[in-house]
Amino acid sequence: MTSAVRDTRLTVAAVLVVLGLVTGCAGQPEQQAARPSVSAASAGSQTRTPAPASTTAAANGGGGTYRPGKWQVTFTEPVRAGPAGQHLGRRILVTQIWYPRARGPAGPFPLLLFAPGFLQCPGAYSDLLRAWAGAGYVVAGVSFPRTSCHLGTQAYEADLVNQPGDMSYVLTRLLALSARPGDPFSSLLDPHEVGAAGQSDGGDTVAALAASTCCTDRRVKAVAVLSGAEWPPMPGRYFPGGEPPMLFTQGSADTINPPWMSLQLYRADRADARYYLDLFGAGHLIPYQGTNPVERLTARVTLAFFNRYVLGQADALATMTRDGNVTGTAALVSGGRPPP
Repeated sequence: MTSAVRDTRLTVAAVLVVLGLVTGCAGQPEQQAARPSVSAASAGSQTRTPAPASTTAAANGGGGTYRPGKWQVTFTEPVRAGPAGQHLGRRILVTQIWYPRARGPAGPFPLLLFAPGFLQCPGAYSDLLRAWAGAGYVVAGVSFPRTSCHLGTQAYEADLVNQPGDMSYVLTRLLALSARPGDPFSSLLDPHEVGAAGQSDGGDTVAALAASTCCTDRRVKAVAVLSGAEWPPMPGRYFPGGEPPMLFTQGSADTINPPWMSLQLYRADRADARYYLDLFGAGHLIPYQGTNPVERLTARVTLAFFNRYVLGQADALATMTRDGNVTGTAALVSGGRPPP
């Protein structure tokens, strides 16, 4: 990514500070009695705050059959070294979790990790995340300590290099809680069914989590990069081989993350299972925030992608192909073939 394009992206992001504070922080959970909080675990700590249940995902085009509930968990990541060797102090990772409310035995469910964009919080994407949860996934959206919607002008985008490590830490803690008898998360997650998604700088984050030698987490079986890019300061090499199936989604009219950035990732990926969803005329946020036709299409295609490559449902590929190819609206290509 050239410095000029990156500077443009940063400038536009700064203009969107107000949007980040209004829409991104709109996802802060309201306090409401639900499940009790538990004490801190030995490897890092966490506090748990309940939040109200959401509406059904079916209303958002996700085809869901569950009525998602919502928790908030705050993890304290211990002191560690960053991928570039820098010393990192404790990092507070506020994590919003949408989970399927089951009528019968609950879990285990597959897990999707979600990384929001710069100056955004997971709540800004709640319609999309509820669609996944309504279809039977536990969805964990991480608010990063130095780039979230709460920080405004104090946000520090260069901290993105440390965010893949945050995602891996949250994954480790969630799986540990699920494996611990007597915890409210007990037996909630299937450790063998894990995917990840991220938008904008969050897309950069999960792209590194899947495809950079600095930060690869092999527990993640499939990754959706939503208007993301390679982050130039990220140490390591992208696409050395052995990457999981990846879906790159991109609005053709996006001026913050121009299409060539997503295409660069798609073309550099040499895996057989790689896809590019071209959203005609869409900008940077419309495909992922709020309820609108493009967002609902994105919800359906990403859900089918995860059903295919996290859950192993072979027939989901036909659904993904059907829903990703809509005349005048979107085209889905794969295997390195260029978009129309």
